[in-house]
Amino acid sequence: MSRGQAAEVKSRTTKSRLLPAPGKPKPADVGAGLVTGLFSIPEGMAYASIAGFNPVAGLYAGIVPAIVGSLTARTVLMVTTLTSAIALTSQNVLRQAGLDPRNTGHLATLTLLAGLVMLLMGVLRLGAVMSFVSHAVMTGFSTGIALQIVTGVLKDATGYRPHGHNRLYQVGDWLAHIGRWQLAATLVAVATVVVWALARKVRRLEPVALLVAMIVVGAAVAALGTHVELVRDIAHIPAALPTFSAPDLSVVPQVLGGAVAVALVALAQAASIGSSVPNPDGSRSSVNGDFAAQGLANLAGGLFQALPSGGSLSRTGVAVSAGARTRWAGILSGVLLALVVLVCASLAERVPMPVIGGLILVVGGELIWGKRHDILLVLRTSPLSSAAMVLTFLATTQLPLQQAIVLGAVLSLLLYCAQAARQSRFLALTRDPQGHWHLSDPPDRLPPGDVTVLYYAGTSFFAELPRVEQALPRADGAHGAVLILVVRGAPDVPSSTMAKVIRRHARELDRQGGRLILAGVSPGLARILRMTGVDRDLGPGGIVPAEGAVFEPLDRALADARSWAAARSGRTPDGTAGHRTPPGPPT
Repeated sequence: MSRGQAAEVKSRTTKSRLLPAPGKPKPADVGAGLVTGLFSIPEGMAYASIAGFNPVAGLYAGIVPAIVGSLTARTVLMVTTLTSAIALTSQNVLRQAGLDPRNTGHLATLTLLAGLVMLLMGVLRLGAVMSFVSHAVMTGFSTGIALQIVTGVLKDATGYRPHGHNRLYQVGDWLAHIGRWQLAATLVAVATVVVWALARKVRRLEPVALLVAMIVVGAAVAALGTHVELVRDIAHIPAALPTFSAPDLSVVPQVLGGAVAVALVALAQAASIGSSVPNPDGSRSSVNGDFAAQGLANLAGGLFQALPSGGSLSRTGVAVSAGARTRWAGILSGVLLALVVLVCASLAERVPMPVIGGLILVVGGELIWGKRHDILLVLRTSPLSSAAMVLTFLATTQLPLQQAIVLGAVLSLLLYCAQAARQSRFLALTRDPQGHWHLSDPPDRLPPGDVTVLYYAGTSFFAELPRVEQALPRADGAHGAVLILVVRGAPDVPSSTMAKVIRRHARELDRQGGRLILAGVSPGLARILRMTGVDRDLGPGGIVPAEGAVFEPLDRALADARSWAAARSGRTPDGTAGHRTPPGPPT
């Protein structure tokens, strides 16, 4: 390969990392795009209607945002569109601001601002914040979102709308009022699930089982004249594409804070899609890339009458279940939706809502079932992780989603702090005659006239130190004893509690005629010890800097400790006066 060819390959590789190319669509992507686009008609309109918006705005959220989001997302199969959580959060923001949710200027402003926040978070690489949300919390959050998807279509599937803001209560109310379910709607939903299940058993039909169920049952409902709710009962679908919508800049101060909340809800929902739906081509997804993609999708959609959008777990699940193989599935879902709106708006209005309800129940059930391994893993890990997962799940089903996200973040922080405090400890280092170091539990009491080496394994988090300090060997009667603490792995900036622990133990050893030495001290830690005056409590030679080979600071500290202990006990530094000292390095 010539240098020019190599440079061209390198250039192409770099560009592919920055701008993921769509490649060629697979045949299955066309079917998946059509299914997802058709789903966007009733589902998007229903979500918008429930939140008090113009249902057509929910429909349009499946066109431009879906195309732009799928073109730019680093999670290949993620579909960007309106979700129930985003719709409800947007409604709450506009209501608190005293604005009309059906005003296109107000909607455009909120959508554009939310998109700007998402884009900035992606550009500033703030997706790393999601790394601090524990797996247990994300499992509870994702499962709660899946339950929200299921409860959102119970009315469509059975004709009975459950009451209550609590999602779990809604499920209970729905089951308790089984006698009020509409027979026709329920039978249509059940038939949809049955046809879907039968289609999945046929290998060639498995990728398009959702589409087969929608067409077959929808045609049967029309042929039999079954009286059930149709899409046109929600709203009329105009045979026209979305037009330009100018934002109302005068309301920016009123919705700016709310736009941040909408963005966080959307990003939190989408954060779990990358791990739940890996890229079929084996490439790695990027949370920051997905943040930026959703921002671009909202910046484009906000100018064309779309509601705020984000990565949709339900719509992504529909695409995957329908056989999506590349990002073309999401792109085509927007393109085909636009064509359906232009050409077949009257036919799309005749799709039975119980059919949509039945298929969404299938998708939501698959999402919940797919989390069973993660749920069992968390339950088997620790009681703390299990409690965090359950609390996040309950919060997601009972609280506004933005509050559930904050609670989940707090739970993740508390979980980390508890684990850090529990895992931190001191370990004793002893060296055999061959010069090999071994780990063991620290002694209960420092032997007088001897040298003890302890290694601090922890994070220097203040909550752990009271318990860890109790594990230090007692200093009473430790005349001539030297305690060496190896702190090479400790952070550069210890807490003030850590400084107090070191000072307290150094003074206690000094009163008993002993000494404390810190080995492997980094420059940053040494500076902090000098600033806090701890170096004066340790005395000359009490701080051995982390210089040279890994064990060189410990060797220097051992040499100084033996000389000091020998001078106090009247022995020679090699320990020949009868007291046990750690053997020196092999010659």
